[in-house]
Amino acid sequence: MSVTHTHAAAPPVPTLDVERIREDFPILAQEVNGHPLAYLDNAATSQKPTAVIDTLRHYYERDNANVHRGLHELSRRATDAYEAARATVAGWIGAPAPSELIFTRGTTEAINLVASSWGEANLAPGDEILLSELEHHSNLIPWQLVAKKTGAVLRYLSLDDDGRLILDDLPGILGGGRVRIVAIAHVSNSLGTINPVAEIARQAREAGALVAVDGAQGAAHHPVDVEKLGADFFAFSAHKMCGPTGIGALWVRGEILERMPPYQGGGEMIDLVGKHESTWAALPHKFEAGTPNIAGAIGMAAAVEYLRTIGPEAILRHEQDLVGYALDALGDSPGVRLFGPPEPSERAGVVSFRMAEAHPHDISTVLDREGIAIRAGHHCAQLVMQRFEVGATARASFYLYNTKEEVDRLVRGLDTVRSIFGGD
Repeated sequence: MSVTHTHAAAPPVPTLDVERIREDFPILAQEVNGHPLAYLDNAATSQKPTAVIDTLRHYYERDNANVHRGLHELSRRATDAYEAARATVAGWIGAPAPSELIFTRGTTEAINLVASSWGEANLAPGDEILLSELEHHSNLIPWQLVAKKTGAVLRYLSLDDDGRLILDDLPGILGGGRVRIVAIAHVSNSLGTINPVAEIARQAREAGALVAVDGAQGAAHHPVDVEKLGADFFAFSAHKMCGPTGIGALWVRGEILERMPPYQGGGEMIDLVGKHESTWAALPHKFEAGTPNIAGAIGMAAAVEYLRTIGPEAILRHEQDLVGYALDALGDSPGVRLFGPPEPSERAGVVSFRMAEAHPHDISTVLDREGIAIRAGHHCAQLVMQRFEVGATARASFYLYNTKEEVDRLVRGLDTVRSIFGGD
């Protein structure tokens, strides 16, 4: 008798109840300049749900104390909450062990930690650091600084006309055998491009190079599993993903982290101290000198728990639905030039554009009068601007609480811009 094997279909990605989600964000209920707020600047920072705000208040009202040092009840509570937060945040990115996750002030400090600690200890004259033209300055300047200190050489992957990395160049660059580390963004903050990090990492590892991922936009808008990505370092920030400002995290593959020297010296990161030399605390505390941002870490974990109830797949699908809607609407708007991949599936929730009639700063100013918050400028990505021969773009960036009605308001706002600066 033959047996037919059937496979259950993958469960459908749930559709977000956006109006319900918006109720969780008190700031969205306000008016700006007499209009309901349409907050479309999420790539810069996201808004915070009540769950995160209440968690911060609870910590400061009940548990505020220093961690790891005190024997009293408040210190025990604070320590337990802080280390539980580490485990929660590590789980969000699929880290194998919480001890491999270091709390930092954010993505910028995390990348500086990698460049300074790993880079200065491992790079030598003639070694190569591979970056891309798509990078945020946070993933450029630290490598420029360490290259000057060590004599390492910077190499770059170029962008095509749609804002995608030209991967055809990758085998030739890696084939020289000099690349020690590839530092790449998971998602572009300026164009929204989702980079094929897993493929880049596969080729890098075959060439003997490590991979450092700027996950500031990825961890907020895209399901992340650092093992599947093939990353050795992954940096991200809480404030991009509904958490507090001034806190972020760096995951480092355990065997690499063990060999890295301390980034900063002081309290908490030591084991035994002598007059002329000292020994270091166990991981991850070796890299967390001084009193950490305890409340921030706990708030970051609360943000992760909130996002987990919604699901990163559902968030990404919602953003890409909004991006597709916005690309169609803006593509039909006279005088608008769009930047980045044409397919919504290739982006997270970012749409960058210019208008023939007005500078991006003027666009942002006019939209602000109508309660619409966007970003205008180079977005800390001047190499992207140079690639497309512009000084700045206007950028609308979406998150889980944005709606198609807000996109419609954006398009109508651009009609107002056109009427002011186009002489209509």
